Amino acid sequence: MIKRYLLLAEDDELLGALLSYRLEKAGFVVELARNGREVKEYLEQNKPDVIVSDIMMPYFSGIELIDYVRHHLGLHTPMIIISSAGNEDNVLSAFELGADDFIPKPISPAELIARIERVLCNV
Repeated sequence: MIKRYLLLAEDDELLGALLSYRLEKAGFVVELARNGREVKEYLEQNKPDVIVSDIMMPYFSGIELIDYVRHHLGLHTPMIIISSAGNEDNVLSAFELGADDFIPKPISPAELIARIERVLCNV
């Protein structure tokens, strides 16, 4: 089985732990970042197969992360944004900057895994 590396950027400790657990059970190697600084530090040294990020994070938002990954790092890593702030402006901004998918919270771990598998098949 091929190991797939996933960066999960989620500042909610409980949700981050739950999603990490479910993603690891699905076969992913998960790096959990709790804020934008940890995300940037991780991406300076690693290139995950997929990034899942909340929009609202301390120090560096999910929208800023998309811009950073696509335009500063020049990566085409699949990116899925999750957020309780799923207003139309956030959704459109995420897609305009290059997000591959957007999932509103509350989120089903099974749905997240299915969507991750879908974006990875399109790579």
